[in-house]
Parts: sequence; structure tokens; C-alpha cells
Amino acid sequence: MDAAATFLSLARGAGRRVLDVLLPPRCLSCGAVVEEPGALCAPCWGRLGFIAPPICARCGLAFELPPQEGELECAPCMAAPPRYDRARAALAYDENVKSLVLRFKHADATHSAPGFARWMARAGGDMAAECDLIAPVPLHRWRLLWRRYNQAALLALALGRHADKPVVPDLLVRKRATPSQGRLGPAQRRANVAGAFALRPRHAGRVEGFRVLLIDDVLTTGATAEECAKALKRAGAKAVDVLTLARVNRPRAA
Repeated sequence: MDAAATFLSLARGAGRRVLDVLLPPRCLSCGAVVEEPGALCAPCWGRLGFIAPPICARCGLAFELPPQEGELECAPCMAAPPRYDRARAALAYDENVKSLVLRFKHADATHSAPGFARWMARAGGDMAAECDLIAPVPLHRWRLLWRRYNQAALLALALGRHADKPVVPDLLVRKRATPSQGRLGPAQRRANVAGAFALRPRHAGRVEGFRVLLIDDVLTTGATAEECAKALKRAGAKAVDVLTLARVNRPRAA
């Protein structure tokens, strides 16, 4: 390291220490002081359910019981494989995770994105390493105008920096404003988002032969992820993997 680089490194370190004294980093969940930005305090960390193997090789569902020898996928994925190739999530969606997600999604807690992206990278590091580019699930323009930011895009950008991969925040477009999926059942969710996504025209040819990593905050039934994957594969993507901050840990509706 040359003298200029050494000086810059020392200056950044000093600036960080001063900032930590004036504005100490806070726990992403409860607001307690923590050692570094984007971290959780020990009690909040202990309340989160990080997803760990054994999981379905396709959709990432955590098996409640160890699978039988040779069974790598859950029954719904074997019966009706999803349109995406693989899905992984960092956390099992429960009330503790819900509060984190809602704060991030609706309460301007955008500073959480780098910490969340690190958790996602641990859950789907192989997919991030293998992808050619990263893209978020898009919001419709009117919802983006109302919310002011797309939480999936913030996660995608943070993950791209972490994994040193290109990110195309506007790769996909949501062609119509779909009602919230929140209170809909699996079949209603699929109907709600059917045909709602497409490759943005200016990116025509951008995914031809590429492996795309699709980013969202929560995987529930997978209806949105599957529609996005369908649009990307129609545009020529070789494969589409899905990585989310959290997922509802129940089998897909085939």
C-alpha cells in the first residue's frame, strides 16, 4: 500500500471513529447501541430465525424433518417445478422479522439495506457468485412515487456492492398496478400478478444467455418471483435464481 492509500485508509478510520462517538451505530431492530452499523444487538439476534440446511434444493424451503436419502426437493417442487431455478432466503418470516421488514419497507429505515444484504449473501452466496447480473422485483411507478423508494432495489444495490456484481435496478418493469398481495391466497396471488412483468424495452438483449439473480424482500407463495422469472426467461435468460431477505416457511402451492 502506497503512502497516499495509507493516509486515506487512516483518515477514513479516524472519521468513522469520530462519527461513532457522535452518532453511535444502533441495532436494526430495537435501537440499542451496537459495535458497528447494520448489526443487531445480542438479544435481537437471538430472536431471529435464520434459515439453515436441510432445505429444498429448488425453492429453499426448510424441511421440518430431515429428508429421506436422495430427496433433494420438497414434494411441491417435484410435482410442479417453479419457473425460477433456485430460491434462497436469509430468514424465516415471523413476527420479529415482520417488524424489521415493515420498518425497512414503509418507515424509511433504508440504512438497514447493507446489513440485510450481508445476511442474504450468506444465504445465497453461491447464487451471487454464479450470476451475471442482479435485478430487483420492480414496483409500479405509482407505488414507487408514493413510497419514494423500492426496497428490493436497495437490497439489490447493496448485494451488488457486497458481491461485486453488476446491478440493473430497472431491468424489469411492472406493466400494471396490481393490488397488494397481502390478503390474497395462493391462487389469487398468481392471478393478480399474471403477465404483470416484462423486460424494460431499453434492456432488450441484456439478459440473453445470462444467469440473473432476482432480489425481493419476502418470498411468500412465490407467485411474483415466478412471473418475473417467466418474463426474464422469455427475454432469453439462461437461468433465474431468487434471493430474498425472508420467506414464509410453508410449502409452495403447486
